[in-house]
Amino acid sequence: MSGNYSEQRAKKYTIKLRELLGELPRSCSDFFRGIEQTTSALTRYGYALDLKLFFKYLFDLPLCKDIDTIQDIDSSILNKVSAEDIEGFLQYIALYPDDDPNINDSDSDNENNYISNGERGKARKLAAIRAFFKYLYKRGKVSANPASLVDTPKLHEREIIRLEPDEIVKLLELISSGEGLTAAQKRFHNQTKIRDAAIVTLFLGTGMRISELVGINNDDIDFEQNEVRIIRKGGNADVLVFGKEVRSTLLDYKLRRDLIIAELGSEDAFFLSLQNKRITVRAVEQLVKKYAKIAAPLKKISPHKLRSTFGTSLYRETGDIYLVADVLGHKDVNTTRKHYAALAKDRRRVAAEVIKLRDDTQPDEPPQSGEQSKE
Repeated sequence: MSGNYSEQRAKKYTIKLRELLGELPRSCSDFFRGIEQTTSALTRYGYALDLKLFFKYLFDLPLCKDIDTIQDIDSSILNKVSAEDIEGFLQYIALYPDDDPNINDSDSDNENNYISNGERGKARKLAAIRAFFKYLYKRGKVSANPASLVDTPKLHEREIIRLEPDEIVKLLELISSGEGLTAAQKRFHNQTKIRDAAIVTLFLGTGMRISELVGINNDDIDFEQNEVRIIRKGGNADVLVFGKEVRSTLLDYKLRRDLIIAELGSEDAFFLSLQNKRITVRAVEQLVKKYAKIAAPLKKISPHKLRSTFGTSLYRETGDIYLVADVLGHKDVNTTRKHYAALAKDRRRVAAEVIKLRDDTQPDEPPQSGEQSKE
């Protein structure tokens, strides 16, 4: 069952969170225990990293001048935190020195030992602070919730990057041929091209997330029904249906996979690395980047962009935003609508051209003087 991988991942981040709690104020233990039933282990760990950065910032403020460590930040100090302090923190993380290897923000640019956070990075950290103060306020640990007074940074819409149909064809042909790869990359290409084709085709044919793909086990794929069982974000099981092209590439890889003896702990994994271990998220990101850099050099293509490509193709074919939301596993259709709003406008333009208000054969102007009207 792919649930095994999900459980292993949850265990990994639970352990990392427990290690990190020793560096945080004692009130954080109560907070993370309180949100355990409503959040994933990865979300809690992400919150812990963001709160650690926030407390490091607070520790250098005058309100913490009488304490010796971050762990000593208690309710008496948290009661003094103002909305202005939190706004100051958001301003600080726009560009701050990278002195903690554990804090790794995927939305940040790390250059010259400095980390920068854009509007989305700030919004995520504010969400962690809000959740923390909301919990303390609800439990009567603090007398006010200053985080609720801080506005969320305005999020500007990002351009949705996706592959066009001709680029999809080029990408898949490239994986098969290896054309354009470096000499070093070609050394391993014959060993990985069947697996890589199955991975990329699965992204393009189902729109699944990268975490869902690496978690697939051998018994999660039903070739008779063309179905694959996955574990969604939040731990819920789901079943996706794939088409003939996906089925063909998966079967090609399965023939090879059946001959491989996986390393201990990866026996059930469907997709394996060259070390015969369950393939990692990072490895999948790297292989997609390797091929996409050649097939679509002007686009920064990732597994998530392949997911967007699937969503785009499905919406173009069906025009059904609810179907796209369901297949992509979006809990809120508005999330889907936001990503495919541009396509929706294109469809409206088509609709506008379809409707004819008058016969094109009729003259645009009334007959001139001396001309006989057809009527």
